Amino acid sequence: MFEPHDKEKALHATPEELPEVEIGEVKDVKNADAALDFLRHEGEGVEMTAEDEKRLVKKIDWMIMPLMWCCYVAQYLDKTLINYAAVMGLYEDANITKADFSNLAWIFYVSYLAFEFPHGYGMQRFPTAKYLGIMVVCWGAIVTVTAACHSYAGLITTRVLLGCFESAVAPSLMLITTMWYKKNEQPPRTGIWYLGTGTGTIIGSLLSYAFQHVNSASLYSWQILFLVVGLLTICIGITVTLIFPDNPMTSRLSHQEKIWAIERLRENQTGIENKHFKSNQVAECFMDPQTWLLSLITISSSVPNGAVSSFQATLIKGFGYDSKQTALLQIPGGACSVVSILIATYLAGKFDQRGLNVVTLLIPGILGGALMAFLPEDNKAGKLIGNYLTNCIGASLPLMYSWVGANYAGHTKKVTMNAILLISFCLGNIIGPLTFRAEDAPEYIPAKITIIVTCATAVVLTLILRAYYIWENKRRDKVVEETRMGHKADIEFADVTDRKNKEFRYRL
Repeated sequence: MFEPHDKEKALHATPEELPEVEIGEVKDVKNADAALDFLRHEGEGVEMTAEDEKRLVKKIDWMIMPLMWCCYVAQYLDKTLINYAAVMGLYEDANITKADFSNLAWIFYVSYLAFEFPHGYGMQRFPTAKYLGIMVVCWGAIVTVTAACHSYAGLITTRVLLGCFESAVAPSLMLITTMWYKKNEQPPRTGIWYLGTGTGTIIGSLLSYAFQHVNSASLYSWQILFLVVGLLTICIGITVTLIFPDNPMTSRLSHQEKIWAIERLRENQTGIENKHFKSNQVAECFMDPQTWLLSLITISSSVPNGAVSSFQATLIKGFGYDSKQTALLQIPGGACSVVSILIATYLAGKFDQRGLNVVTLLIPGILGGALMAFLPEDNKAGKLIGNYLTNCIGASLPLMYSWVGANYAGHTKKVTMNAILLISFCLGNIIGPLTFRAEDAPEYIPAKITIIVTCATAVVLTLILRAYYIWENKRRDKVVEETRMGHKADIEFADVTDRKNKEFRYRL
């Protein structure tokens, strides 16, 4: 415990000056997690039974998961509408070339990357759900405006703006997931909202097929597609802004349920929310070895994702199918994504093993890349199966999200890592479309070989990271045993980083 003069010093300290490992033991909690302040003022309430917790989790699920899923569906569908427009006459109607289309695919991720840190700061300073809702409305408006584009200049402008606003969605949903769920509950919940990728692919394919049968004197079919989807996205954003809770403390839960929702997350040791920006936690994040391993894994696994999400229609059409067939043949790819996400995130939560599941998802990607690259040109079925298998690669990303959510403590550090992870995702997605060079059309063999190499690299790096976590946990166990270090009261909500909290153990 602090002595009286130490408590007075802590009371007036800035977040950077405060000795974080002791925060949980002081009476003043203004620099600790918001949950600790709530608990100190609201009391402990009655003890929660297993049946109470089961009902509470179900209530939380229905309160937040449907809208989180809607946000991610809108995010994925909106950014990949360009993929469907490519086989709906975009090239001819907007007078663009294959090189122009490649630019449209990767430029989105440049602005996405550039705005990650600003969004991270915004999410910490402002109510997270409100911030997310406003961003959804903004990018929905951009998608709607894209329907009015008739040139390359107009399209590339809207793609840049789309990336600016969409870059808020994944880090917001990652933060929200860690605010409400235990570590073992996070992978399947992350998987549920990340299902937006697979279901977005299915919805987009069906809409593309449907709108190819619509004839209008004033709008091309792809313009109608952008208009309809953009307006739906705006509706989702308005709903999120109005009814989505910002955190458990200010939610629609009863007073007792709020206390239970907070107390059950003590075991996470990652806190819920803190509005104080702490520069020392930013510095720690950049110096943490796990940060760079997670970043490299995400970059290497996102290269195939960037290629597949932007060029899937182009690849399938290149196998010898027409535009309408191409639209429908993308549906099984979405189904592969949905199934792989559900299985992988369920197993990760049940057995608390994220790394091994990431490796398992990357192996089909290697096989898929090999089938597309090396099968004879007339083997359309085999190449199509290879294309579908590459959809499993993207299912590794929700596991990366949940890995970061479980293994980073300290709110500023967590927000910073979320931004780094999404920047890494962007870098991979920028590189991916660039591997599809016009001179390699229609087979794009170098791009397909790149899928194999990057997936294999990600497998090796994932195994290295897992070995690092095992080593670090054993080292901490040894330190605790040798020093006989006891538990620090309320350290779970003290906004202490994982590096400084010696009671923290990393999930594999």
